[in-house]
Amino acid sequence: MGPKNLVLLPGLDGTGRLFRDFIAALPASLNSKVVCYPPDRSLGYADLLSFVIQAVPSSEPFVLLAESFSTPLALAYAATKPANLAGVILCAGFVRNPVGAKSFPIRCLAGPWAFRIDPPRWAIEYFLCGRQAPLNLVAGLREALKSVRPEVLSFRVREILNCDARRDLARVSSPCMYLRAANDRVVSKSSSEEILKIRPDIRSETIVGPHLILQREPEKTARLVANFIQSLDI
Repeated sequence: MGPKNLVLLPGLDGTGRLFRDFIAALPASLNSKVVCYPPDRSLGYADLLSFVIQAVPSSEPFVLLAESFSTPLALAYAATKPANLAGVILCAGFVRNPVGAKSFPIRCLAGPWAFRIDPPRWAIEYFLCGRQAPLNLVAGLREALKSVRPEVLSFRVREILNCDARRDLARVSSPCMYLRAANDRVVSKSSSEEILKIRPDIRSETIVGPHLILQREPEKTARLVANFIQSLDI
């Protein structure tokens, strides 16, 4: 029947608040736990690893789901081959800098000052939430970002641009699934292709929607996640 524990690692905001609708759409039989990152400390992937270790079950089987920013972190943890890690789900993820040639302008534009400005709705929809995004999703994203210090968000962007989790992915022995948002304007298709080149055995699912696909399509993604977990042999 698959494991009953699902540990979720959040995107750039690190608050975990944006998982609410997705978790509500999951089967009641799944025990979901969200790992939250400190909103006032600039911690890199190596530092955040301890938060994952403290959050996961010590002996019961579990599945680790990582969204966007957290995918290199999930792979770093999974590469240590925890005995009770039953599977890994990467959502809109990457193993290296997902923006490629755009790195330089993003480094220049993603300073702390940029996160002190309330982003316009068009930018939120274009890059993250998709067209005609629900008002509660746009408001929830803004609130989540505002709850984190601008310096911390800027630091996390630099972590993304500097990451390289290819070796960690190659060392992961647990079954994996990749959820790709077909209309993702943050993480390109080449990022998922690179992951599948390293691990051709990864189960890949594509859902029509924007970067924040768990939030925009909670029912569809929850169904795919539940099916994957149920298929695991533990």
